[in-house]
Amino acid sequence: MNIESIRNYCLGKADVEETLPFGPDTLVYKVNGKIFLLMGMDSEPLSFNVKCDPDLAQELRETYTCVQPGYHMNKKHWNTVTADGSVPFKQLKEWIDHSYELVAKKKK
Repeated sequence: MNIESIRNYCLGKADVEETLPFGPDTLVYKVNGKIFLLMGMDSEPLSFNVKCDPDLAQELRETYTCVQPGYHMNKKHWNTVTADGSVPFKQLKEWIDHSYELVAKKKK
């Protein structure tokens, strides 16, 4: 698991744009002009923020130690996921997909 695999996965989704609105060290992925994933380029281990249904967000935090309330985000709707190898990439992709779908269904 590395930054490029997450980057490529996000960019492979429909209508996704990659931006750097918070400076050169934070990649931001948007759909319909809205953020669905943020990722620091210098975090070790790699971590990223994804939007999440509030009930599911709490459940994931209680189930996985690698999932915490969203760092610098609305903690009800965002999780920070540390890609420390404790969950497979397939699971991480499901969480990214969930975030993308939540944001994509909302139009500009």
